[in-house]
Amino acid sequence: MTTLPVEEAAALRAQILGWAEAYFERDAPVVADADYDQAMRQLVELEREFPDLVTPDSPTQRVGSAPLNEFESVEHRLPMLSLDNAFSSDDMDDFHRRVTERLGDGDVSYCCEPKLDGVAVSVVYEHGALVLAATRGDGNRGENITANVRTISNVPLTLSGEGVPPYLEVRGEVVIPRDAFERMNAQARAANEKVFVNPRNAAAGSLRQLDSRITARRPLAFTAYSVGVVESDLPATHDAILRRFSEWGLPISEYMQTVSGIVACDDYYEALARQRDTLPFDIDGIVFKVNSMAEQEKLGFVSRAPRWAIARKFPAQEVSTQLLGVDFQVGRTGAITPVARLQPVFVGGVTVSNATLHNANEIERLGVQVGDTVVVRRAGDVIPQVVSVLDGTTSDSSLERVPIVFPSQCPECESAVAREEGEAVIRCVGGMACGAQLKAVIRHFSSRKAMDIEGLGDKLIDQLVDDGLVGSVADIFRLNQPQLAALERMGDKSSDNLLASIEQSRSTTLPRFIYALGIREVGEATARALANHFLDLDVLLAASPDVLEGVDDVGPIVARHIRGFAADERNQRVIFDLLALGVNWPPVTVTGGEGPLAGTTWVVTGKLESMSRGDLEQRLRALGAKTASSVSAKTSTVLAGPGAGSKRKKAEELGISIVDETECLAMLEEME
Repeated sequence: MTTLPVEEAAALRAQILGWAEAYFERDAPVVADADYDQAMRQLVELEREFPDLVTPDSPTQRVGSAPLNEFESVEHRLPMLSLDNAFSSDDMDDFHRRVTERLGDGDVSYCCEPKLDGVAVSVVYEHGALVLAATRGDGNRGENITANVRTISNVPLTLSGEGVPPYLEVRGEVVIPRDAFERMNAQARAANEKVFVNPRNAAAGSLRQLDSRITARRPLAFTAYSVGVVESDLPATHDAILRRFSEWGLPISEYMQTVSGIVACDDYYEALARQRDTLPFDIDGIVFKVNSMAEQEKLGFVSRAPRWAIARKFPAQEVSTQLLGVDFQVGRTGAITPVARLQPVFVGGVTVSNATLHNANEIERLGVQVGDTVVVRRAGDVIPQVVSVLDGTTSDSSLERVPIVFPSQCPECESAVAREEGEAVIRCVGGMACGAQLKAVIRHFSSRKAMDIEGLGDKLIDQLVDDGLVGSVADIFRLNQPQLAALERMGDKSSDNLLASIEQSRSTTLPRFIYALGIREVGEATARALANHFLDLDVLLAASPDVLEGVDDVGPIVARHIRGFAADERNQRVIFDLLALGVNWPPVTVTGGEGPLAGTTWVVTGKLESMSRGDLEQRLRALGAKTASSVSAKTSTVLAGPGAGSKRKKAEELGISIVDETECLAMLEEME
C-alpha cells in the first residue's frame, strides 16, 4: 500500500520528536545519530517538495527560515512590567514591611530566583503548540520574534504532559551560557569575525536577527520565570506553577528556592552571591516574589511594577577606568599576552590595577589605545579583562592617546616571535632559553600534581634562574646545599628541607612525569591516558600522530603538540638529563581494566561538595573506569556538578548519560 506524503511526513515528525525527547529530555538516546540525521533529511526533503505539509511543531523549524524584512509589532495581552530594585538589606526590609502591612500578616513566603542577565521574552502556546514569541519592548508592545525563538533548542515547540491549558503565556529570560559565549567568541576571533562584548548583548543581538538562520547558530537558552495570560486553573503558588511548567517541558531555574521571611531572603541572596562567579550563566541579582498567587493579587501593582516582587541587584562587576599603559608577559608556552596597566579601580570585590587584553587581534577589535577610558570586567578568580572602550577618548586630557604596538621581539629574552597558522596568539620561540618561559616551566614541573617538589616557590625559582643556577628543569636535581644556603632567605634548614623534597621527587609515576613535562594541551587526565596506552615513555615519544589520536582524550591538536615536543632536540636533552639524574618510576599498572566499571570512561566537571575532583576520579579508576578531561563519543558518563558548562552541554548533544554527585556517590558505595 502506497504511503501518502501527508502520512509519511506525520510519521517522520512523530518519530523524530520522540527521538529528540529521549535524547534531550531524558538523556536516553534510542537511535544512532546517523539514523536521526537520515530521518531529518527525509523530512526536510518532503517538506521542501510539499510546503503545505510543514507544521508549526515540525522539528525542521529549529533551523530557521527565510529572512524577514522587519519585525512585526505585537501587543501584550497583559503588560510585561519591570521590577523595582533593591540595593541593600535595608531596601529589602522596606519591601518586606510594605508587603506585610498590606497583607496584615508578617509570615510571608517568598520564591527566590536568580535574576538572569539576558533578554525578557513572552512565549505563547495554544493547545500546547508554540504560536507566538515576543520581546518585552515598552512593556505594552514588543516585537514578534517567533521564528527566532523556535530555533532555541530548549524551548519546546509543543508542550507535553497532562493539563496543558488551551492558552498559556509563559514569560522568561533568554541567555547565552558563559561557556557557550566564550566558545562562540573564540570561534569568531579565529575567523577574524566580530566578537560580542558580553553574553547579554550577544543574546539580544541574536534574538533581533531578521534572518532566523543566524539565530539558529547562536547558543541561546531559555528559562521560564513567570506566567502571563492563561486560560485555565493553575496551582496556588508561584513555585508550584513553575514546577508545573517543568512537567510540560519548559525549562525553569534549578536554583529556585522558597523561603519564609526576610531573613531567609537575605541568606539566599548571600549564598547566591558567593556562587555567582561559578554559575553557568550571568546573573545581576536575585528576584524575590511573594509565593502565594492570592497574596500577589491582593498586593496588586503600581504603575510600572508589581508590589509583590523586587529585584535585589548585585554590586556592579563592570567599571570604567583609564588605561595608563600596556606590558607584555611571556607564559610557559611562550605566549605573549598584553596586560593593561590601569588606574586602580574597585570591581568584583577587589582593587584591580591590571587586566588582560588577550592578544593583538583583541587590541585591534577593541580599537583601544593607551589613554582611553575602558570598561573592565572581573568574574571570580578569572583575570580581569578589558571588554570595551568608552567613546575612544581619554579621561585625562593631559594623557595623549598612544597606539599599542605589539613587540616584534620577546620582551624578556629578545628572541624572535612567531604566530602559528590559525592562532591569534604570538609566541616567543626562545623556549627555555627565555627566562620567563623557563621560570613558568619550572613552576609547572615542580607543582603538586607534577613532580611535587615542596619548598620550590616562585621567589626561589626567580632567584635560581636569575643567578644562573638552574637553566633547565634537570638542573633542579643538580642543586647542592652550599648553593642553596647562599641564597637570600635560605638557611641551612630550609636548604636541607628543599633538597630532601627534591630527592623524594626523583621517584614518581609515568603519568606525573608526562604531565610535568608541560606539553601543550596535555593535562593530568591526558597524561594518564597516554601512560596507560603506551606504558613506556620512549614508545610515547616515538608515536606517530595517527597512533596518538587513537588514545582516549587525544585529538589532532594534542597529537601535533606531542609530536612537536618530542621532535625538539632541547626537550630530548632535558628528558635524557632527568633520567640520568635518577628520575624514575615503576612499571605502569594500567587502570581502568578490571572492576565493575571496566570499559567505561568518565568525565568529572563542575563543583563537587563532598571531595576533590582528583579523589573522586581515583575512586572511579579503582573500580575499573577510565577518566578523561574532555567529553567525546567515547565517554560513557559525565558527572556534572554545579557550574558544569561546556562539558555538560556536549554530553547532552552526544546523548551521554549525566549524573550528579549524589547519584555517583550512591553508586560508588554500592560497588566498593
